Amino acid sequence: MASERTDFAEFVEAALPGLLRYGHALTGNPHDAADLVQTVLEKVGSRWSDLQRRTQDPTAYIRRSMANAHISKWRRTRRENLVAELPERKGNPQADPFEHEPLWLALRELPPRQRAVIVLRYYEGLSEQEIAESLGVSQGTVKSQASKAITSLRTKLTAVTEEW
Repeated sequence: MASERTDFAEFVEAALPGLLRYGHALTGNPHDAADLVQTVLEKVGSRWSDLQRRTQDPTAYIRRSMANAHISKWRRTRRENLVAELPERKGNPQADPFEHEPLWLALRELPPRQRAVIVLRYYEGLSEQEIAESLGVSQGTVKSQASKAITSLRTKLTAVTEEW
């Protein structure tokens, strides 16, 4: 039992920066990314020994779990809640350096699955096969989602550059 915890702790220590980057790209901000990573690691940590026996690449399994958890949360919370007055903000929150970056803004507007494919392909450098395994879809789906996402990004970024 103690060796399992040690193995999991070592895995988390090594994989955490990449998982946080992936989560940030999925969610659009570092705070939601940290919450997403923590939620998935809590679930995975409780069954770490089973996961190691069943899969050869636990990082891919965790990425897929993160994408699924993010999509599930997005589906649950995508309904708008209109309020009469905006809540007051306390303090001065630290600004995200990518908040006004055109590529980042365009990436945020992509549907969750397209965003996941783009992030895994171009940010994490995974192959189409690895992305398909990570997300639990076919390679054809990865290709079509990547194509749609790139077309959308190209259109949005072309519009932004024409405005300058």
